Amino acid sequence: MASEPQYGRRQFLKDSLISVARAAHEFVKHKDAPREKGEPPPRMDWLRPPGAIEEAIFLERCTRCGDCAKACPYGSIEFDRQNGTPVVFPDQIPCYLCEDFPCITACSTDALLPLAGREYVKMGQAVVAHGDCTAGQGCHACVSKCPMDALQMDFKSMRLVVSSDRCVGCGICESVCKTVNDRIAIKVSPARWLTKGCSHAGL
Repeated sequence: MASEPQYGRRQFLKDSLISVARAAHEFVKHKDAPREKGEPPPRMDWLRPPGAIEEAIFLERCTRCGDCAKACPYGSIEFDRQNGTPVVFPDQIPCYLCEDFPCITACSTDALLPLAGREYVKMGQAVVAHGDCTAGQGCHACVSKCPMDALQMDFKSMRLVVSSDRCVGCGICESVCKTVNDRIAIKVSPARWLTKGCSHAGL
């Protein structure tokens, strides 16, 4: 009877390894498969979750375990169709900048590193398409919803202004804009398009 728990643990580990191997095999088999006719190309405007390290190292460390997505209380984290890594599409569900960053806590491989506060998040940078923006007509929905106070109205030019020092790229402004305008006038450019890495200053 004393040997039963030990046997159970060994069997569990064996089954887990088999499951991981099968998942890896399926991923390799399908990742380069041609898209179905009519299937849209994969989106490239995704953001990494908070705390993501420099992209090349992130890809080495991330095991595609999905723990960060499971920990996200808002369901903001999805998986890239090309390689299964965690991504955020702010026009669908933005990052709501949880105070305790459960996604980072859930990461056991240091692909997501702890941050001293949400002001150190650098997922990207909000960019305004002024031709589509209706702020000059009185729409300030994104300004009121920005958790970092990174948006303000310049009443001289009647244009929306983004503070690059305050903006962390959470995408809440993009999500809000989608709900109040026919065309999304403010979008987040991913951090990897702006710099070669994300700062973790303040630790």
